[in-house]
Amino acid sequence: DDTYSNYHSSSRSSKTSAFTSSKSTATTTSPSSSDTTKSKSIDDDTYSETTKTVPDTYWYNGNLQKGKGDYVTRWARGMKVAEPIRKYDPVAAEKLLFNQPTKWLVRNIQIGLPLATWAVGVIYDISTDREEENRKNRARQLLATISGLGPAIIKGGQALASRSDLMPSEYLEELQKLQDDVPRFENELAFDTVEEELGVEFDSVFELIGTDPVAAASIGQVYKARLRGNGDIVALKIQRPKCEEVIALDLYVLRWWSGVANILTTLLNRDIDVQNIIDDFGELIYRELDYVAEAANAQRFSELYANQVKDVFVPKVYSELTTSKVLTMEWVEGFRLTDNESLEKYGLDRKKLVDTLVQCSLRQILGNGFFHADPHAGNLLVVPDGRLCYLDFGMMSYAGASQRNGFILAVVHIVNRDWDELVSMYQRLGFIPEGTNLKPIAIALEKSLPDALNSDISELNFKNVVGKLGDIMYTYPFSLPPFYISIIRCLGVLEGLAIQVDPQARIISEAYPYVASRVLTDTQGELQEALRRLALTSDGKVRWNRLERLLSEARESQGYDVSVAVSSLTDYLISDDGEQLLNDFADQIVEGVDNLSTETISYIVEAVRALAIKDEVAAVKAFRTLETILQAGEGNNQEILREHLSNVLPDPTPSMRQFGRITTLLGARGSRSDPSKLIPIVRRLSQEPKIQRVASEILARLGELMLSRSLRTVFGLPPKERKNST
Repeated sequence: DDTYSNYHSSSRSSKTSAFTSSKSTATTTSPSSSDTTKSKSIDDDTYSETTKTVPDTYWYNGNLQKGKGDYVTRWARGMKVAEPIRKYDPVAAEKLLFNQPTKWLVRNIQIGLPLATWAVGVIYDISTDREEENRKNRARQLLATISGLGPAIIKGGQALASRSDLMPSEYLEELQKLQDDVPRFENELAFDTVEEELGVEFDSVFELIGTDPVAAASIGQVYKARLRGNGDIVALKIQRPKCEEVIALDLYVLRWWSGVANILTTLLNRDIDVQNIIDDFGELIYRELDYVAEAANAQRFSELYANQVKDVFVPKVYSELTTSKVLTMEWVEGFRLTDNESLEKYGLDRKKLVDTLVQCSLRQILGNGFFHADPHAGNLLVVPDGRLCYLDFGMMSYAGASQRNGFILAVVHIVNRDWDELVSMYQRLGFIPEGTNLKPIAIALEKSLPDALNSDISELNFKNVVGKLGDIMYTYPFSLPPFYISIIRCLGVLEGLAIQVDPQARIISEAYPYVASRVLTDTQGELQEALRRLALTSDGKVRWNRLERLLSEARESQGYDVSVAVSSLTDYLISDDGEQLLNDFADQIVEGVDNLSTETISYIVEAVRALAIKDEVAAVKAFRTLETILQAGEGNNQEILREHLSNVLPDPTPSMRQFGRITTLLGARGSRSDPSKLIPIVRRLSQEPKIQRVASEILARLGELMLSRSLRTVFGLPPKERKNST
């Protein structure tokens, strides 16, 4: 670490000269090849000896480029979130601090005495059977206690506010009120840190705009400044003096007390390792201490989402002016999402802003898995043109594909009220220990969740659902992994923020189009299983209403491609598992057209015959004509269609109207559809022997139906009575 710091101090000093020269451009020139070679050899040795990271890519002026600059990124092999140079090591910290009792004894009393007083009160309440009665008051007492114990403890309390497996709902509500209300440190100390880190005088590089910091938090504070070299306005984030030392001491004390807490949890029959929770928190907060890791996270976030989600961007990082304790980023003029006056002033659409926020968050959490774990109002800015700017990338998290899919499957199981499967899935994900009796948990879910899920999805409140789940997770032996806690916290913060911007916003309602899109288009086995559970009954029958709902919701998701959904449904249709669906589909066609006129039947026969003889173009044309007829009575052409077709066919039955709507949603008609995309899919179907066999059967049955209608007409017999459709 010393080698790394000394080298970068001198190397960085030469590079900051670009910002002290005349105002040429915002981008500095590339370092010489010899400088690059030197930096790589020194950095590679240091990294391999200390942190085992892989310096495969380098920072240069805010961009990740190979062979430029001397800033090794914090991407360790196999890691999905940037790793700090100095990682949290509880064993090493214990060895170091145990021999310095003067440091930890006083702090131990400062932290331990107030927390022990609260804990003794809780134990007394339990012994006198008054714990539930006094729970609200004890939660307020804990909030007041943590609020006065310093930045690291406050951050720990904020993390605890998401642990529904550890704390009852009364405590979670109170701890969510914790704020980073910390005093600002002196400017002189901040500027000394900059000079020590960058190796140059502060005033030679930066011109301060305003005398005081514009923001202060538990780890650092932010100044607005101008670069003397090129005039760029930047946000200069500077870490508090001895911040790591203070946090390391607090973590050491908390870890000691967590050993005591483990004894108490054992007495309360709770299988919870509090010490392990403290270690997870230590890893998280140490990531926030390394600003180069934060800069790397910012760059990766921009690469993944700024171009994928419309109207989202990330400020540029000035990597030559960034170290583990100093972060220099582009200054963004904007305002908070909750600033109603500014939203009105610039005429911005609240609903659109919320949709942008939610869509970006869903792609983070359920798409790529790399997500911003702290999206509160202070970390998001709206610029006057309506774009959304993300800030502060110190607290990032990652969920693997199986974890993301498990989260989607949980939603599917809840929608289906399939409690046994939900509990089994929780156990597979490691939430519930092996050997636990799952039946009582399934019964508790069945009794609890319907109250929260009884309303329409547009009225569904994420907080209510999570609250119900949280009560069960606290009552039964759940142990939540970090990724799940981060996701729940992220979605909870999102909904709270969204409701402040738009009181009608509901995170589940906003999220459902994306979930539907993923279920319909993703070919992963777990999500295909989710689609089957949603759209089919246990015996393989189609839930047409639910399939229509999925297709309708998915259409509202950004980036949804209906041809991918059709292709995915086709894969299932021609598989062995799709045999029942194919037969059911054939029965519905024949039963439905039994109530239609001869002309409409001819269109269906034409389409089926086209499939049977592999004429995919004719099949598309016939189905498009049929779909137009089935949609009679809907849309702007309602009266025109009725006038032209009233003498041709009777009103379609409800099931056939639904079939027409599903046909439309699958891309047979509409402003978003491209008919050419249907040709390869129909060709694929027409070449499948199973489809040819079923098409021939449908053709024969429809031929019999037409013959029966013709004979009835010839001999003057009354038409056959319609069958009821459901």
